[in-house]
Amino acid sequence: MQINSESHIRHSPQRVLEVYQDLLPEVAAYMPDIREIRVENRKDGDGVVELQNVWSSDRDIPSYARAVLKPEHLKWDDFVKWHREGLFGEWEIKTRVFTDAVTCSGRTELHDDGKGGTRVTLTGHFNVDLQSVPGIPGFLGRRIAPKLEGFIVNLITPNLEKTNVAIGEYLDAQD
Repeated sequence: MQINSESHIRHSPQRVLEVYQDLLPEVAAYMPDIREIRVENRKDGDGVVELQNVWSSDRDIPSYARAVLKPEHLKWDDFVKWHREGLFGEWEIKTRVFTDAVTCSGRTELHDDGKGGTRVTLTGHFNVDLQSVPGIPGFLGRRIAPKLEGFIVNLITPNLEKTNVAIGEYLDAQD
């Protein structure tokens, strides 16, 4: 399943990048479905910052997914490599459940909008293959995988978009 998003933040790409790299845990307070963003690992290199952020969600699990998802599963690891010069990040999200069955990766680009703001474009893909999960019969995996994939994409994609809204709100509050 493809993930595509575009949003606008009225602050410069450099300020937006600074928040993504250095201040994202503070932005969680501006996101209603996110309980916490915690920096687990950070590595600064020559023009590159590599991060592992752990996201914790406050979303309710729909009834059809409660047999396979528990509240503690609503955490994910966000591995991102931000390139300062190109103003982009290459990311991969790892779930805390069905880690071998779920793949999610993409790219976030920060573009100067010519008016002092930032156009953020996000592209990626997401896939769930429940047939490879031990203990889930193939027929059940085939049946619930599309619904589960839709639920998780609907959990991740809006939060990716809300992250940009929250970054804008965070920067507005700093002005």
